[in-house]
Amino acid sequence: MSDQHPTQPLPDPGARWVLSTDAAATRPRRRRWPWLVALLVVIALAVAAWFAGEYIARSIVERTIREQVTRQLDLPVDQQIDIDIPGPLLPQLIVGSLGKVSISSQDVPLQGITGDVTVSAQDVNIHDGEWSGGHATVTLDQSQLQTLLANVPDFPASTVVIDAPDLAAEFSLQLFTVEIPVGVALTPSASGGDIVLTPASLRLGGAEVTADALRQQFGALASTVLRDWDVCIADRLPKAVELTGVTVAREQVVADFEIDSAITRDGAAQEKGTCP
Repeated sequence: MSDQHPTQPLPDPGARWVLSTDAAATRPRRRRWPWLVALLVVIALAVAAWFAGEYIARSIVERTIREQVTRQLDLPVDQQIDIDIPGPLLPQLIVGSLGKVSISSQDVPLQGITGDVTVSAQDVNIHDGEWSGGHATVTLDQSQLQTLLANVPDFPASTVVIDAPDLAAEFSLQLFTVEIPVGVALTPSASGGDIVLTPASLRLGGAEVTADALRQQFGALASTVLRDWDVCIADRLPKAVELTGVTVAREQVVADFEIDSAITRDGAAQEKGTCP
């Protein structure tokens, strides 16, 4: 080649990459992190507002329910009432319906006796108080049960003990001048709004006997033991509350009820029933 036109070496690819990198490094970078911080702050404020609104709404709804229950059931103002509304409350208030409301209280006075009460209602309309289903359970221990049965004429309430799945009571039949104890297992059930106690088995002198054997030995006196016993509770409950079942579980008697939603708005439904 001619010295007048010397050959130029090819550019080093590595050198070109380095130059390109250095050039990019000198470009000003857009600082995006302030926008990210602002977005996080907005999200945090929205979450805080949601929880604050949820807390306030839940407090108002629970206080309103507690006041209604206390007034309608004539409970003491200091009666402890627990209220549970599952799930976020604000969406339920927006659609106007509470999916489920559970209310419970212990030692609730019920016209001379006390019991532990649990009430649940489904699909409660917050505008008119209608619901798709309302249920309640009243739980009595042995002492509370004896107090209830003491109102049944000629029934030996003081001898009753809880002996799951039945109740046990002891009757006294007088044969001439001798009183003979007869043990009776009683199965509780619900009928016509009353609790009905039906003899399930009999014990005489420590041995199980049949109803026929008892009639042969005591004649007409045996009818005192062999009869069903009706326990009216209508005068202790609002008319909108209907007894549907009774079971004995461990050391408790559990009564199940259905509740008509009319109890929330109809004065007649809130009135106590009557017993014969």
